[in-house]
Amino acid sequence: MSNNSLSGEIPESIGSLLSVRFLILCNNHISGEVPPSLKNCSMMDSLDLGDNQLSGNIPAWIGESMPSLSILRLRSNYFNGTIPPELCKLPALHILDLSHNNLSGIIPPCVGNFSGMKVEPPDSVKYEGSLQVVLKGSEYVFYTTLYLVNLMDLSSNNLSGEMPVELTRLIHLGTLNLSRNHLVGKIPTQIGKLEWLESLDLSKNKLSGSIPPSMVSLTFMNHLNLSYNNLSGEIPKANQFQSLDDPSIYEGNLPLCGDPLPKRCSEIDGTPGDPGGDEYEEDENEHDKLWLFVSMALGFIVGFWGVCGTLIIKKSWRYTYFQFVDKIKDQFLTFLALNVVRLKREMLEKNGGGET
Repeated sequence: MSNNSLSGEIPESIGSLLSVRFLILCNNHISGEVPPSLKNCSMMDSLDLGDNQLSGNIPAWIGESMPSLSILRLRSNYFNGTIPPELCKLPALHILDLSHNNLSGIIPPCVGNFSGMKVEPPDSVKYEGSLQVVLKGSEYVFYTTLYLVNLMDLSSNNLSGEMPVELTRLIHLGTLNLSRNHLVGKIPTQIGKLEWLESLDLSKNKLSGSIPPSMVSLTFMNHLNLSYNNLSGEIPKANQFQSLDDPSIYEGNLPLCGDPLPKRCSEIDGTPGDPGGDEYEEDENEHDKLWLFVSMALGFIVGFWGVCGTLIIKKSWRYTYFQFVDKIKDQFLTFLALNVVRLKREMLEKNGGGET
């Protein structure tokens, strides 16, 4: 029933469909709240209510009444409130898309309990219908191969707090998008454990600290966006980071340096214990220049008055000095005169030989 311009609210009678496994109502104009009667559909495998006008809180009973749920897609609605921790009770969940809502609060640490994102999915799982999934910034439509997708998208909400370290337990997670929130703190150092991660988007948050060195272990990653945070230090250079050479994926992090950004790390590195940075280096250079000029002036004064002062004060030294200068002058003039005469004689002999 997707893409049918349906409007109005989801009827309470839908709860009578006890054996329904796939409920796909995306891309309509459905409004109101999710009816409580839907909790009766305990055999639900896939619930897609995305791209509608639904509002209210995300029902906590979804995590308690649908133990087989593997896909929960509620993106692009008007849901508010927090992410209910009860959702962490869905062991088979491997696609969670709550993006583009008005959710607030923290990301529950219990998200690390999603077993469906920890193990490789069995290829025996079959899905009916299709599902639109945003991967690497683009929309894709999956059909029977949907079981291969492991995704968590909480982007474009008002989530705050830190990235829970428990996220790093989801070792088979392929896409993680937490962009456009208000997350703070550091990227978990253990993020390198997400060895199957192909796409990571943490852009437009308030994350700080350095890019964890463990991220060089994410050898499958081919889409990364860390822009517009407050990350610092040097961008890693090993493995996949050598191919992630688009400067835009790092822009907006003023303290960040290294390729592919134009800012060299040597430009911002300071000496430990010192103020550090360009300002300190400029002050040090000015200090060195000042002492250079002072030393030159002192050297000139000492040299000049060491010689001239002595000649002025000591009369005997002055006579001896000028006698020495006169002697050198006479020797030089004699040498010059002799060479001039010799040169003239050679020229005359050369000219005389040419005439005969």
